[in-house]
Amino acid sequence: MSSAEYLIPLALLGLALAASPLSAGEPEDAMVARRLEWFQDLKFGFMMHWGPYSQWGCIESWPLIEVDKWARPDDLPAWVERGKDIERFKRDYFALNRTFNPVKFDPVPWAAAAKRAGMKYVVFTTKHHDGFSMFDTRQTDYRITHPDCPFSKGAQADVVRAVFDAFRKEGFGIGAYFSKSDWRSPSYWSPDRPARDRNPNYDTLKEPEKWAKFVEFVHGQIGELVSNYGRVDILWLDGGQVRPPGQDIRMDRLAAMARARRPELLIVDRTVGGRYENYRTPEQEVPDKPLPYVWESCLTMGTQWSYTPGEKYKSTRILIHLLVDVVSKGGNLLLNVGPQPDGELPPEALARLKEIGDWMAVNAEAIHGTRAVAPYKAGRVCFTRKGGAVYAIYLAEDGRDAPPPEIALGGLWPAAGSDVTMLGAKERLAWRADGAGAIVTLPPALLQSLPCRHAWVLKLTPRE
Repeated sequence: MSSAEYLIPLALLGLALAASPLSAGEPEDAMVARRLEWFQDLKFGFMMHWGPYSQWGCIESWPLIEVDKWARPDDLPAWVERGKDIERFKRDYFALNRTFNPVKFDPVPWAAAAKRAGMKYVVFTTKHHDGFSMFDTRQTDYRITHPDCPFSKGAQADVVRAVFDAFRKEGFGIGAYFSKSDWRSPSYWSPDRPARDRNPNYDTLKEPEKWAKFVEFVHGQIGELVSNYGRVDILWLDGGQVRPPGQDIRMDRLAAMARARRPELLIVDRTVGGRYENYRTPEQEVPDKPLPYVWESCLTMGTQWSYTPGEKYKSTRILIHLLVDVVSKGGNLLLNVGPQPDGELPPEALARLKEIGDWMAVNAEAIHGTRAVAPYKAGRVCFTRKGGAVYAIYLAEDGRDAPPPEIALGGLWPAAGSDVTMLGAKERLAWRADGAGAIVTLPPALLQSLPCRHAWVLKLTPRE
């Protein structure tokens, strides 16, 4: 690939580098604090890793790295599985754009399924580390709207636009995943020397002109995303190794430019810390306890981020319990599904979303807009709060389809005379104080006709 494929963006776009004033002169720190409150109310988000790599069902981007850790420890490298050496693998991987034609792509059902599941925001991969852009960027030919890609002729070839529009119409917050690193850019992986790990294959401090081209390229692409695709609420930046001193992409200038166009933008410069990591994103894990900052667990519904044939998805019960566990500790859950190469979501993933939606139709009150409350979790009971109400969520035991006749709320004592009900049921429930916390009694009739499966929510409300 020649460097001519990558254009110098700022002059072409006419992007100003200074930030415009925030809403009504609001200081940036105050805006971020206000928007983080908005973000924490959402609680449940939908993430999708999708690109030409879905055709092979391999892990996205990471098989291009020869010496870096990119896969599960017991996996063979993808190039070995496909009978190729690493250089041949790279060549064929980077050519997947020439066969990518997801003719069944329609994001409207995606948005409808996510909305029914109770999700409130979306984070979509506009570009992963491999450099393939799922939007109509003018900075590179390596994009879904270029004639080299068969799907460029489709009515919804600008996938990012179609996804953002569909989810925005359903009231979702819009998040743009964007990889700061780009392994196809000649200003990141220079084609005149080998590239073996995730970093630039040259000394950026000794070749500042080459690195400056890459910085301008990144700023140009992000400028397009925040200028041309409607409201964007979250800029979700991946590739944490891209940071000063060796990989300084001038986050101060980039943030000023982005917020000049989207003054209320949250920026998530993942794993870097500092002013431009507005909230943190533990990956494939749930913290053991509440964290002293705003956070979001990003987890896969299956075993990997991108589509793989025969994927083993977590059960609906496990997914609901994960959501409750995360929310009770004050976090958000960003749940990832990899779309198929034809553009549809996998049927089993859709079934999981529907079943989560069945549960949320009864219990969303205990999830959306809530905050953590001590003791957070006691045994099988997790706690959230909203307004004057506290919600105690009992997680079903393995092999059980009903809670026990008595639920102990360890460490929680409602105010005298408080009402206790189960969401989805009308009757008030009897409760009594105990030395270790309140105990709520569930009558036999309720146990025979429960409003949902997998977890049950008790609402504790002080009487006026």
